[in-house]
Amino acid sequence: MKTRILSVLVFALILTGCQSAYYGAMEKMGIPKREILVDRVDDARDAQADAQEEFKSALQRLDELLQFDGGELEQRYEALNDDYEASKKAADRVYDRIEAIDDVAEALFDEWQDELERYSSDKLRRESERSLRDTQRRYTSLLQSMERAADTMQPVLDKLQDNVLYLKHNLNAAAVDAIRGEYRDLQADIADLIQEMETAIAESDKFIESLR
Repeated sequence: MKTRILSVLVFALILTGCQSAYYGAMEKMGIPKREILVDRVDDARDAQADAQEEFKSALQRLDELLQFDGGELEQRYEALNDDYEASKKAADRVYDRIEAIDDVAEALFDEWQDELERYSSDKLRRESERSLRDTQRRYTSLLQSMERAADTMQPVLDKLQDNVLYLKHNLNAAAVDAIRGEYRDLQADIADLIQEMETAIAESDKFIESLR
């Protein structure tokens, strides 16, 4: 909470793209890069959980539309389109959070590496270097897990978009029948997406715990 509140005070620095100045300002307020990294991983975990729910909702809307047996088809289409748009926004948030994580992680590891040269004690330097390498390995595993999960989103978004676009100009029972065959593939893709995100969320929890 402290990190989020104080981040607002230096938000102008982010807008200028001056990340090094941002990190410097945060450290002057007692918030090191390590804490910023933990906070951003936490934000990414939440963004992935939100994305899961949005994709589940979109699949449910499509299922409801496919159950059409008369009535107001346009309302069901609008609901599906809204969920598709929400899924796109949720996916964008995930991509943004991953990028923010990688930025601060790179800055943290560069700083940590540079500081190894300042030790006078060989023993402490070796221990710090070992800790750095361990943290980098855990981070690499986390990043790969997040990126795998993120990569599963675009194929799902593409299929949702195809369905939405097709229905937009063919809003009738025949159009519903035409996309019915796509549903099982989309259902399988979303199941894979959710599984990958669950793995990434678990990796996030492990990484956060290791830094606290």
